[in-house]
Amino acid sequence: MNRTQISLTEDDRRLLDEQSARTGRSISDLIRRAVQIVYGQERSATEDVARMRRGFGSWQNHAVDGEEWVELRRSGARLEPRDR
Repeated sequence: MNRTQISLTEDDRRLLDEQSARTGRSISDLIRRAVQIVYGQERSATEDVARMRRGFGSWQNHAVDGEEWVELRRSGARLEPRDR
């Protein structure tokens, strides 16, 4: 592994500190993961559209629609296990 020094804004460092405290991951690990997500693979608009098309209709077998599900989450209520 290579050691690299970077400069961060105060806001960037604060965000990393907060995420590190929340997740228990080191700042180095958070940065490595972010680099992999952003630069780790070549992406294309064509592949993004293909992924969206594959996901289309994936909610159709749920007992509630997407809007109702979001509202249930916001209210703090929980769906019955059969509705997931």
